[in-house]
Amino acid sequence: MNAKNADLEVQVSLKKMKNKALTGNEAAAEAMRQINPDVVAAYPITPSTQIMQKFADFHADGLVNTELIRVESEHSALSACVGASAAGARTITATSSAGLALMWEILGVASGLRLPIVMDVVNRALSSPLNIHCDHSDSMGCRDHGWIQIYSENAQEVYYNTILGVRLAEKVSIPVMIMQDGFVISHGVEGVKVLDDAKVKKFLGKYNPKYNLLRDNVTIGSLALPDSYFEIKKQQIDAMNNVKKEYLAVCKEMEKLTGEKFDLFEYKKDKTMFIVLNSTAGILKEIGAGFLKLKLFRPFPYKEVREVLKDCENVIVLDKSVSYGADAPLFSEIKNTLHGTNVKLHSCIFGLGGRDIYEEDIENILKRLKDNKLGELEYIGLK
Repeated sequence: MNAKNADLEVQVSLKKMKNKALTGNEAAAEAMRQINPDVVAAYPITPSTQIMQKFADFHADGLVNTELIRVESEHSALSACVGASAAGARTITATSSAGLALMWEILGVASGLRLPIVMDVVNRALSSPLNIHCDHSDSMGCRDHGWIQIYSENAQEVYYNTILGVRLAEKVSIPVMIMQDGFVISHGVEGVKVLDDAKVKKFLGKYNPKYNLLRDNVTIGSLALPDSYFEIKKQQIDAMNNVKKEYLAVCKEMEKLTGEKFDLFEYKKDKTMFIVLNSTAGILKEIGAGFLKLKLFRPFPYKEVREVLKDCENVIVLDKSVSYGADAPLFSEIKNTLHGTNVKLHSCIFGLGGRDIYEEDIENILKRLKDNKLGELEYIGLK
């Protein structure tokens, strides 16, 4: 196909896209409907419950032929997903906060077995004290469990990233988490451009895993003693290090499918730049501040981020989570990225437990920076 015909196909595809008023949760469920996975296993937890409620509606209405498994806990949900994926099924789940924490034992099982499970994670603070609102302590707490992590600014990105996540997971045989901010995105209604069902089906194709417990004479999940465990983990490390290349390849495929730009991150260059995840990027865009919004957080794109930030005078990292006794998670990665440069770094922790951040907060940070009063570590909005 020549370039002219390819462009024409994209235009035809875009004309078939529909605008729907959807919450972030509904956007994830809509993507799941179009994906029509073989198996979905889940246990409800606020604020991700609506994803499965909506998908269950699709199931009840006969719009998907998924095997929908209702289990007694999130630990069981991911365990069921592991079994289904190992048996060759395209598998999806969703959770939040304590639900994700209850899955942590099985997170390493899924990634260690190289199972391409996709999980929509609606970010919510971890207890204690009990809190149902958004911060990133849940997904950041398991950032080193061997899952690809992709963060979403809005409902549109949730929709696209869920589809992208399935394509990527199956290419690299590594599970994928798709993050969105609880309540801020999950329950906020936005206009979402939805692709034609047939286009999504064609884009993903039929899942045909290399190994399948129901088809092949293989053992999955066997014991590995010291004489083999290290080598198996090195294979997993190498696979994760290859993800960035494959992610960018899938981004190119998504661009052809949607006519929109996909990349490792989005940014606006300036002498002073904020680093941010998820919905907070919207505030920075609104006031015209320099920013870099990471989409792919695991694996972390050190080289590409360094290239954008290395000539900045100041980089302000906005973390919606903490690492007790150490640098905040996002700040730690940026600090490693910019080691050896002259960029001045500022760690700003905000929004724990869902506390809002406002335009005036960002403007105050910039004012304090201009007056040489912004410290290396700040807590934004703390009473």
